[in-house]
Amino acid sequence: MDDTILSLKTQLWEKEREIAALKKKLDQSEKGNSILTELQEKVTNLSPLKSNTTLNNDDIMRYSRQLLLPELGVKGQVAISNLSVLVVGCGGLGCPVAQYLAAAGIGRLGLLDYDVVELSNLHRQVLHTELTQGQPKALSAAQAISRLNSTVQCVPYHLQLSRENAIQLIQQYDIVADCSDNVPTRYLVNDACVLTGKPLVSASALRMEGQLTVYNYRGGPCYRCLYPAPPPPETVTNCSDGGVLGVVPGIIGCLQALEVLKIASGQRSSFEKQLLMFDGQEGRFRSIRLRPKQAECVVCGETPTVTELQDYEQFCGSAATDKCRRLILLTKEQRVSVQEYKAILDSSTPHLLIDVRPKVEVDICHLPTSINIPLSSLENKKAEHITLLKDTISDHKQQMDNKSQVPVFVVCKLGNDSQKAVQLLEKMSGQEIEQIAVKDVIGGLMAWAKRIDPTFPQY
Repeated sequence: MDDTILSLKTQLWEKEREIAALKKKLDQSEKGNSILTELQEKVTNLSPLKSNTTLNNDDIMRYSRQLLLPELGVKGQVAISNLSVLVVGCGGLGCPVAQYLAAAGIGRLGLLDYDVVELSNLHRQVLHTELTQGQPKALSAAQAISRLNSTVQCVPYHLQLSRENAIQLIQQYDIVADCSDNVPTRYLVNDACVLTGKPLVSASALRMEGQLTVYNYRGGPCYRCLYPAPPPPETVTNCSDGGVLGVVPGIIGCLQALEVLKIASGQRSSFEKQLLMFDGQEGRFRSIRLRPKQAECVVCGETPTVTELQDYEQFCGSAATDKCRRLILLTKEQRVSVQEYKAILDSSTPHLLIDVRPKVEVDICHLPTSINIPLSSLENKKAEHITLLKDTISDHKQQMDNKSQVPVFVVCKLGNDSQKAVQLLEKMSGQEIEQIAVKDVIGGLMAWAKRIDPTFPQY
């Protein structure tokens, strides 16, 4: 009885701590939002930038090192100060883009992001700090930019770009930098830029690789010319799923800012019909020629059928967010909640738990009762892991006196890969391996950390 009371008190204390943390985060968010609302009310309909024809003494001193460049000079600097850029996404790419555009003296900088600053952002999103956790990213970035260059008109937008607001926002800017991390937003930004006639400097970064190109500029192709149809949502990986080394989006973001500045100052872009690819592991860049603008393109072609913005989440079959996606590939009967699995674990019911994450993730954290068989090994039927699976199932079968199927549960980080693994294991059951009853654990180990064991690491 004493142990039960102690356990309940511990749970109560943990809940109170969670509530206190949530209240603190809410207070920070509400404070940031009130400031942001006040700023946005002033710029709902932005007035045209004041046209500069000369530089004052402070400008000459501030930008002196780039004024010395024959490719830029006073004429180029004045052009930059008269241009406006909308940065879509204030994350790993958006931070260096915004930082260097502001440092170079761009006239107006729009910073758009729906999200708030989290601890996991800080290794790559260098405008944000520990002190701005919980604040809207757009506001956090704007505050950092104002400290860097107070002469730049910085406009934060704490909102999600959508079919309802994209045209109104984008038409107020001269150039758009797409720093988003999801497919629906890429199509949305592309279509809005084509419909408003704006050049689009687009980039992406994942793991140790990055890409950069310029769309809808000087007769070059748009995004839809190259990708008429979106990829299946289950094949798309983002930084939350696949990881990224923080310096990689930093490198690509700097190159993205470079192309924006070249366009802004009247120079040609190097990538209006080229795709730059960066391999951080090998330290190599390569450029490939893109297919030209397509006459049959549905948005920029000769007879376009997309003449207004669409529902891009429906078009792509995925959410317009860089958060970890949630797939639903199985029926309710093929899944168990973390609470249900905890009850099975506590009851000492014989079963097998398979962790299908890559070894690098298993090294971060894992449940001690699990065995690691990566999803890729199941997909490729890797001999050593298939043998391990067979042997483990056989051992469990003997413990159960060979009377029934071995209950198998599959876990991953978020409950996406585990569903794919269940489908593969069901096909193998009774053929390559013993007959098994297999289910996945909904929400994976991150759900376990949130609902069962708050001491379990989250990543």
